[in-house]
Amino acid sequence: MELEAFVAVAEELHFGRAAARLHRGQPTVSDAVRRLESTLGGRLFHRTSRRVSLTDLGEALLPDAHATLAQLRRFQQRGRSLAAGDRTRTTLVVAHAEYTDHQLLLRCLPQLRNRFPDVTIVPEVMPTTAQLTALRTEAIGLGIGWATGGVSGVRARVLSTERFVALVPATHPLAGYAELSASELSTTGLLTWPHQINSGLCDRLLAAFRIGGADLRIIRTADSVDAIAAHVAAGTGIGITVASALGHRPPGLHVIPLTGPSTTVDQVVLLPAEPSDTATALRDLLLHASAEPSAGP
Repeated sequence: MELEAFVAVAEELHFGRAAARLHRGQPTVSDAVRRLESTLGGRLFHRTSRRVSLTDLGEALLPDAHATLAQLRRFQQRGRSLAAGDRTRTTLVVAHAEYTDHQLLLRCLPQLRNRFPDVTIVPEVMPTTAQLTALRTEAIGLGIGWATGGVSGVRARVLSTERFVALVPATHPLAGYAELSASELSTTGLLTWPHQINSGLCDRLLAAFRIGGADLRIIRTADSVDAIAAHVAAGTGIGITVASALGHRPPGLHVIPLTGPSTTVDQVVLLPAEPSDTATALRDLLLHASAEPSAGP
């Protein structure tokens, strides 16, 4: 419970929302986090009456927490199979970061299941940095995330290069633009993904604004494109996401590509140093599907 509470609060940055996500009371989640902090001997979160943020310790331990939970779920799945008398089934945990092209994965999983009927496939949402840790410890068998610097101990292949796009209300002065640069969005209130969910995406977006000499002003974060679109429609600000995350054009909003340096990011498929046959087959299916014209959003 302690690790689950830590991860939920770290991703929601709100104890109430984390409690709702875990279907627990807020005091239970708060107590679990405090117990974990006591065990570790350090604070995981900065808490004020208005906001919750990760400490340096929390930032450093979040990938390990994700990897540990993935390993636990694989252990539970394996235990259930053995208890049921099935000693032939193996498990492939497939992690995917938020905002990646989920439709691509959904297209490939049935084909994988047909080729490997004795393998239990467990999809799991996990940030890219956590995937790297989990792959090195073999807690997961394959990951889909975003390119990040300094990757070692894993195999990475580019699935697609995605462009950042802005979600703009139809009535906004920028709605008629065919493209938008960082300088045109400078000082505008932006809504995007939390850094702790996709640090690689945040760093890439920050680079685009730095190169353009612009001011990146993020006023709110949300862990799904639908949530970002809802805030944009409500007039909170302009949303920033990646093209692959848009399964459809949100009603009443214009989707405008960003132009300029660092306004694209690579979506990658990740494997451990010595992948299983099932993981390798899934990687090949993903690469093939991503090359097809219908793989786009």
